[in-house]
Amino acid sequence: MYRIFSIMGALMLAASLAGCGQGSEEVLPDEVLTEDLQNGAGREQADNGGDIASSSFFSEYTGKMEHIHGLGYAGNQDALFFAAHDGLKVYEDGNWFQTKKENNDYMGFSATDDGFYASGHPGQDSMLPNPLGIIKSRDNGETLEGIVLEGETDFHTMAAGYQNHILFVLSPDDNSLMAAGGFYRSSDNGQTWGRVSAGNLEDKVMSLAVHPKNPDYIAAAGSKGIYLSQDGGESFQQIFDEMQGTAVHFSEKHLWYGSFNGDAFLVKRSLDDGTEEEVELPPLEQDAVQYFAQNPKNENELAFVTFKANIYRKAADSNGWEQLAEEGFLKRNKTEK
Repeated sequence: MYRIFSIMGALMLAASLAGCGQGSEEVLPDEVLTEDLQNGAGREQADNGGDIASSSFFSEYTGKMEHIHGLGYAGNQDALFFAAHDGLKVYEDGNWFQTKKENNDYMGFSATDDGFYASGHPGQDSMLPNPLGIIKSRDNGETLEGIVLEGETDFHTMAAGYQNHILFVLSPDDNSLMAAGGFYRSSDNGQTWGRVSAGNLEDKVMSLAVHPKNPDYIAAAGSKGIYLSQDGGESFQQIFDEMQGTAVHFSEKHLWYGSFNGDAFLVKRSLDDGTEEEVELPPLEQDAVQYFAQNPKNENELAFVTFKANIYRKAADSNGWEQLAEEGFLKRNKTEK
């Protein structure tokens, strides 16, 4: 088990270091926010039927996907969003797109029905403070609203409920609101925060998830397994302890979790009775599920990203996985390595 954990630990560490290079630099808080950012202007509801292709904010993407820090169906669209160190990438109707501006190093990315929450560091073209604290967008990333702790903290381990917008974070350091190593929760879009006990969650937590509707359900993936809270994060039960946990994700009726013991696993667990079903994965060579998403508009459409930047999607009308990227290279644009 220790040898296996070392393998995954190395993968996680490499992904973390490569994906947040600015984190090793001196943080220079920037208190200059644009008027639009302060007032939240331009934050239209993003439920627009998935018309990324027609948006002037996006252009065709043909590059290599690297340092992916989250994915999800942001804004209740049929488009799949990927958060990367150089901005958002979007897969829609078989085509890839990238943002033209605000190409930020997004961390802690959490898709919601009206957009997404994220943290990280600003890109070269951004006027946002460094680090970002917690930000939110309601228009596919074009407008970014500062929520809290701008210029203070970069949250790598963060989750938001898809519909209830409950925020749940692990604070990596001391800041003006939080103590290092503490778990905190907000139910009012980050205006106020309360520390939760997180009892029995004595582990190195890699991933968090909040139930889309029920604010009591919180899940965590750690080096010793998978944990589930049914009281808003005050206490956790270890529901799986046989191997390393790698990913957690809630749908309305299920908890999906990834694990690794030399082989990768994906499990679908009923929230009603705890029964579990192993989901067949494509062959993964010393790799595992790092981020997982299910389309809220069609529960049969699934997607996941691995630690080695392999991307797979299962269409709603398909029984098999389609590989969208191999070690970051888009399948339709893959060139010689």
